[in-house]
Amino acid sequence: MTVYLDVVFVENLVINYIILLATGLINKAKIKHYKLIFASILGAIYSIFTYLTIEKIKNSITIKIIFSILMIYIAFRPRKIKKLFKQLLIFYLTTFAFGGVTFFLLYVVKPEGIFFVDGVWFGSYPIKIAVLGVVLGFVLIYLSFKMIKNGINKKNMLCNIEILFEGKKKEIRAMIDSGNLLKDPITNTPVVVVEKDVLESIIPKEILENLQKILKGEITDNSIDAKYISKFKIIPFSSIGKENGILLGIRIDGLKIYIDNETVNIKSAIIGIYDKPLCRTGEYSGLIGLDFIEKEMSV
Repeated sequence: MTVYLDVVFVENLVINYIILLATGLINKAKIKHYKLIFASILGAIYSIFTYLTIEKIKNSITIKIIFSILMIYIAFRPRKIKKLFKQLLIFYLTTFAFGGVTFFLLYVVKPEGIFFVDGVWFGSYPIKIAVLGVVLGFVLIYLSFKMIKNGINKKNMLCNIEILFEGKKKEIRAMIDSGNLLKDPITNTPVVVVEKDVLESIIPKEILENLQKILKGEITDNSIDAKYISKFKIIPFSSIGKENGILLGIRIDGLKIYIDNETVNIKSAIIGIYDKPLCRTGEYSGLIGLDFIEKEMSV
């Protein structure tokens, strides 16, 4: 039968693009569509070699892995080897899911003119079957990752963070809280909520003892150094039993998050000072947003 290589190229280009897009979405990577297109073109070129039955390329696992790594690197430009392999793993899992669903659809629909030879489908099968397989595969993978993510226990949701302020450092235990979406309403800078008592070694005493007065604007004398006042932020928040609360926020010099044997350095952050215990058992004394951490670690 006749195989039109231009059709093969376009079909694989579309499918590769959707797979890479799904990989980026699942991994929360920064997505630039032109990079996905370039990577998809590389994958489509490899598919041409497969259809041409070039044995050295077709049967070489090493070449397949090299092409996959190149596609991931072109699409997402991971800065660390660990991140590269994580994205590569998700890429393979997504591809396997898509392939399995597509094979199932081909088996059920049984379009005419389809032949399966040496592990390769030949024939002008409808592109909509492949696209439908991609979509259904993405849904399966997404739901699976969401279930795994929701199954993370409390122990895995704890990490150490180091607060840098005015040349001083303070390391505390924090809980990664998916509900903490606090940001400075003016600069959109993320906020880490920290108990007042653990900040005594780095934040001046006159600030910690007068949180409510500062928020109400009742500090009128020179009891607080002007260099600190310029760092103050008013952070609105809502919680159970308090719909319209406010925290005193202070812009810090930096923040380090130690998680999964990695160190995430954050240059711009704000700490929101909370004047009550965050945990009754004292297991942690800070709250940091899960979405913010994932965004930083995906770079």
